[in-house]
Amino acid sequence: MNAVLIALLLVPLLGAAACLTPVLGSDPVAADRRALRFNTAVTGIVLLLTLALAAGFDHGRPGRMQATTDIAWIPAIGVRLHLGVDGISLPLIVLTALLTFLCALYSARRLPSGEGVPSARSFVGLFLLLEVGMLATFAVLDLILFFLAFEIVLIPMYFLIARWGSGQRVPAANRFILYTLLGSAVMLLGFLLVGTKAGTFDMQALAAAHGSGLSHTTQVTAALAIMVGLAVKAPAWPLHSWLPDAHTAAPTVGSVLLAGVLLKMGTYGLVRVLLPVVPDGTATLAPYLGAFAAVGIVYGSLACLALARPGAKGDLKRLIAYSSVGHMGFVLLGIASLTPAGVNGALFANIAHGLITGLLFFIVGAVKDRYGTADLDTLSGATGAALYGRAPRIGALLAFAAVASLGLPGLAGFWGELLAMFGAFDPAAGLSRPAFVTYMVLAGLGTLLTAAYLLIVIRRVCMGDPRQPSAVAELPDLRPYEALSWTPLAALTLLAGLWPALLLGFSDPAVKHLLGGG
Repeated sequence: MNAVLIALLLVPLLGAAACLTPVLGSDPVAADRRALRFNTAVTGIVLLLTLALAAGFDHGRPGRMQATTDIAWIPAIGVRLHLGVDGISLPLIVLTALLTFLCALYSARRLPSGEGVPSARSFVGLFLLLEVGMLATFAVLDLILFFLAFEIVLIPMYFLIARWGSGQRVPAANRFILYTLLGSAVMLLGFLLVGTKAGTFDMQALAAAHGSGLSHTTQVTAALAIMVGLAVKAPAWPLHSWLPDAHTAAPTVGSVLLAGVLLKMGTYGLVRVLLPVVPDGTATLAPYLGAFAAVGIVYGSLACLALARPGAKGDLKRLIAYSSVGHMGFVLLGIASLTPAGVNGALFANIAHGLITGLLFFIVGAVKDRYGTADLDTLSGATGAALYGRAPRIGALLAFAAVASLGLPGLAGFWGELLAMFGAFDPAAGLSRPAFVTYMVLAGLGTLLTAAYLLIVIRRVCMGDPRQPSAVAELPDLRPYEALSWTPLAALTLLAGLWPALLLGFSDPAVKHLLGGG
C-alpha cells in the first residue's frame, strides 16, 4: 500500500517532467493534441491508483495511519520523508484525484486558446505539477514537507490564472500569489516554533505528544501563526479578498480546482496540525475563529445577495466565489467547536463543497462559453436566460447544484452544515456556550440568506420565455464531454447526501483520535 501512495505522487511528477522533453513531438499542433490526451491518461492513472489505495485501506481502523513511508530526508534538521493516510486524508485524496481527472477530461476539449495563450503542453506540465502539490499536501506527515507541498501549488495556479484566464487575470493572479505567499510565510514561522521547541517536525509524534512539552505561551503563539497562515488559504473572512478576483479571472478548470481542492488545504491543515499539535493554544483561539467564521457566513451570503440583484452587474463566477466564503465559514465554525460532531461536520462539508462548487463552476463555465459572458444582467436580460427552455439539461444541472449548495436535505450540502451547527450548539468544555450559540444563530441566518440568493440565481438564469429573442440564437445543450465531466460530481453529491455514513465512517474514529491525543 505504501508503494501505491508513493506512485500517486511520482506518476504526475514524472508526467510534468515529460512535458519538458520532446517526447510529445516537435510539431506544435500535434504536440498540443498529444499533451491533452497525455494529461487525461496520467490523471486517469492517478485516479485508478487512488481507488486502489481506498480499496486496500483498512476500513476497520480508519483512525490509524496507513500506507506509511518514513525515511530520513534532511537529517541535519530532523526532516523526514514521512507519508501516510487515515480516515481524514483519504477522502480528500480521492476528491483531488477525481477533480483533476475530470478537469483534464474537460480541458481536452475546452482549453482556452488564441493569440498570446501558451501551448497546451505548458498547460499540461503546470496542471500535473499542481496535482502533485495538492496530493502531497494531504499525504505528508512532516511539517516542513507540508509547507513545501503547500507552496508547490502556488506557482502552477498563478500561471493558470495569469496565462489561461480572462479579464483582469494578471492583477488577480498577482493578488492570489501575494496573499497566499504571505500567509504561508506566517504559517512557516509557527511550524518552526513548534519544531524547535518540541525537537521534531514529525506530525505523528507531535500529535501523540498532544502539546506536552510545549508551554501555553508557545502553543498560543504557534497556533496564532499557523491559524492565520491557513486561514488565508481557507479563506476566512477578512483574509478572503483575493478569492473573488482569482475565481472571476481563472479558466473553468482553474476555478474548479481552486474551489474544490486548494481551499480544502487550509481547513485540512487546521484539523491535521492545530487540533492535535497545539491543543491548548487552539482552545484559547477557538472563540475568535468561531466569531470570524460566523461573520464570514453572513458576509458571504450578503455579498452574494448584492451581486444577484438586478442591475448590480454581478458576475456568476464572482457570486459563487463569495458563496465559498460563506460555505467555508461553516467548516471553520465546526473546527472551532473542538467537538467530534463539529469537526466531522467540517470534514464532511469540505468534501461536499468540493463536489457541489466544482459542479457549479463547470456549469457556469459552460454558460459563459455559450453566451460569452457570466454577467447576470446580460444573461437574464428582459425575459430571463430561460435555460429550462433553451438548454434544459444544463438548466436542470444548475438548479440541482444550486439546491445542493443551499443545503437541501438529501444532498451533500446538508449534513456538513448541520453537524457544524450542532457542534457550535454544544461546544467543547472550556468554551463559552453562549458565544457559540450566538455563532450558531448567525450561521442559521446565513443558511436562509444562501437559499435566498441561490433561488434568485435560478429564477434569473433558468426561468424565462425561451421564445423571446436571445443574445445567442441557438444555445447548445449538454455536450458529451460535459456530461462525462459533470455526471460523477452530481452522482456523488446525491450519494453523500443519502448515505452520509460513507464519509462519516471514515472521519469519526480519526477525529476522535486527534482530539483525544491517543
